[in-house]
Amino acid sequence: MTPAAVRASRQPDDIPQDAILQGEIQGMNVHSQDIASRAVGQSARSVRFVDVAKRFGSVAAVADVNLTIAPGQFVTLLGPSGCGKSTTLSMIAGLELPSQGHIYIGDRDVTTVPPADRDIAMVFQSYALYPHLTIFENIAFPLRAKRRRTTETEVTRKVTDAARMLGLDKLLARFPREISGGQRQRVALGRAMVRTPTIYLLDEPLSNLDQQLRVQMRSELKDLHQRLGATMLYVTHDQGEAMTLSDIIAVMSAGRIEQVGAPRELYDRPANLFVARFLGEPGMNILNGDIGDGRLRGQGVAIALPPTVKAGPGGLCAGIRPEDLVLCPIPEAELTGVVRTVEFLGSRCLMRADIGDTLVTAFLPAEVTTQPGETVGLKASYPGRTRWFDVASGLAVGH
Repeated sequence: MTPAAVRASRQPDDIPQDAILQGEIQGMNVHSQDIASRAVGQSARSVRFVDVAKRFGSVAAVADVNLTIAPGQFVTLLGPSGCGKSTTLSMIAGLELPSQGHIYIGDRDVTTVPPADRDIAMVFQSYALYPHLTIFENIAFPLRAKRRRTTETEVTRKVTDAARMLGLDKLLARFPREISGGQRQRVALGRAMVRTPTIYLLDEPLSNLDQQLRVQMRSELKDLHQRLGATMLYVTHDQGEAMTLSDIIAVMSAGRIEQVGAPRELYDRPANLFVARFLGEPGMNILNGDIGDGRLRGQGVAIALPPTVKAGPGGLCAGIRPEDLVLCPIPEAELTGVVRTVEFLGSRCLMRADIGDTLVTAFLPAEVTTQPGETVGLKASYPGRTRWFDVASGLAVGH
């Protein structure tokens, strides 16, 4: 079937609801410049939240969010299911209206602006492709559906440019059922790219892919962002995606932003216990005890307290990343306990040990011969790797 015949055969019922949500049916601005020529400062826009909240009845899905995203940044909203990250993205897209506060794209207040007038493109978790259209027509759909005066030459140029950038140029004549899951996800990205928006919103776009494809697509997304120079907001509960893709991560919990910063900053210097536990696979080990004689002391715990860290009325707890723990003789140990399991991971081992009532994880060299049931001593690889938190507030102390 020719492209003209395909277009003539379309009926309103052929248009999925998610296409309407993405603003593909309504008219969004499409810039005429080549996709790859977009540059930060020329077309990328900032995004700013000012005291934004979203309530559904008595439930606060998002509460008092203040966040500024610079033009051209790749920013990830990271958090567990139900933390409000997708709702936050939907408010940027205009699919949800804030209960309070304002949202700005560039210098423009878009709080009540319809989705079609925000110059954004959204990619969902589902591919949302049209099974009866070829890959070419799926990518071209936003250009045709807007009923703009887009010539066939311009449509072809935009689609082929996007397809070439995404490695789809040899698949344009196929149908979605004839390509892999990773290729379908690229088609969904291409459909967003041809609209040349100033902001891309990606809501867990890799969740439906297997592990190998997810790793591959993470690399491709990072490369795509660097070439496009557009502002990208990405939602995920997968911290691996967030750490590898992002310029900035905003960690969310219960509708609130717990910490905003570069991936290494958040990982090395978590602002509170939630971020410390959430970031990391496994998360940071948290050790409790009482302060005495300049040490945190508990069952199997004896960690020296730095002179710059002062205990508050609620007491302190210590945090150590699994990769920052090393085996040592028991007389030199900060942690003493019994090995529960040892998992061989190829380049290293993951050991779990019971330190009193606390299960502690440690990454150790692959050649270790430690066995379950053995009593071991552990300490931080060097003192500066131990983090301290106020027990009462959960906030970091000393950094």
